[in-house]
Amino acid sequence: MDTSHTPELNALAESAGLGLSTVVAGLRTSREVTNKIRYRGEIRELPSREAMQKLLHHLQAALFPTHYGHTDLSDETIDYFVGSQLNAALAILREQVRRSLYFSSEIHEDALLRERATVITRDFAHQLPAVRDILVSDIQAAYHGDPAASSISEILLCYPGTTAIIYHRLAHALHQLGAPLLARLIADIAHSATGIDIHPAAQIGPSFFIDHGTGVVIGETTIIGRNVRLYQAVTLGAKRFPQEPDGSLVKGIARHPIVEDDVVVYAGATLLGRITIGQGSVIGGNVWLTHSVPPGSNISQAEMLSDCRQP
Repeated sequence: MDTSHTPELNALAESAGLGLSTVVAGLRTSREVTNKIRYRGEIRELPSREAMQKLLHHLQAALFPTHYGHTDLSDETIDYFVGSQLNAALAILREQVRRSLYFSSEIHEDALLRERATVITRDFAHQLPAVRDILVSDIQAAYHGDPAASSISEILLCYPGTTAIIYHRLAHALHQLGAPLLARLIADIAHSATGIDIHPAAQIGPSFFIDHGTGVVIGETTIIGRNVRLYQAVTLGAKRFPQEPDGSLVKGIARHPIVEDDVVVYAGATLLGRITIGQGSVIGGNVWLTHSVPPGSNISQAEMLSDCRQP
């Protein structure tokens, strides 16, 4: 701990009658004695949110260079530009993966952490063409699914759902490769930017479209099929949380919905638990659903109310 400025700070605070030295001492006690939460008892470099935001900027430019990079790129210059963006992105990623692995793996030696970070970064890079292909299907789904969409460029530049799904596809790839902390950080950056909260472990098929988007929540063990459309304030969440004997919550169990292909879920609907929404179903606005429905179902508030009133 650098204490070189402590006397000056304390003197300033004490002269103002703030009693800073007492507060500083109390915080040290909380850190080191009362509520010690340092991972493995050590101070380590955390992944940087600012660095991850730069990473995402470079990756977006590499994936869609004329929309998120430069509009004046030519056939002769575009590959060089993409390569430069990837070079910058992957340099950031390797360091951030190294930092994150300390908190999510059993590897302690720095050399092994660096080696593992290099492998994850390389494997992530090689997935990017496939990630872009599935993102193109998402963008096309938005264009075909929203009558207000006038162009693909509008969808890329103006739709929060597009930003959210780009970030999710990248985060999911990292999560699958063994960098869950970085994946969660990307998901939180997306949440802050769009109001859409998607856990990076959620499995989402191609041609996925979130319209408007604000308030959408997609939980960790959610599985979503092809050509699914969600509207704002939809929750795909858990119904209950089983507990361990000590009262802590059981982690890792399947507790979120399975949404099959060609499903539409309208604004404000809440789907809870490990239920299945059958292929081609339509879930109406503000429906609260905790049971599975067969393929081709059309569930509305009125239908749910009628079911509740039946003896």
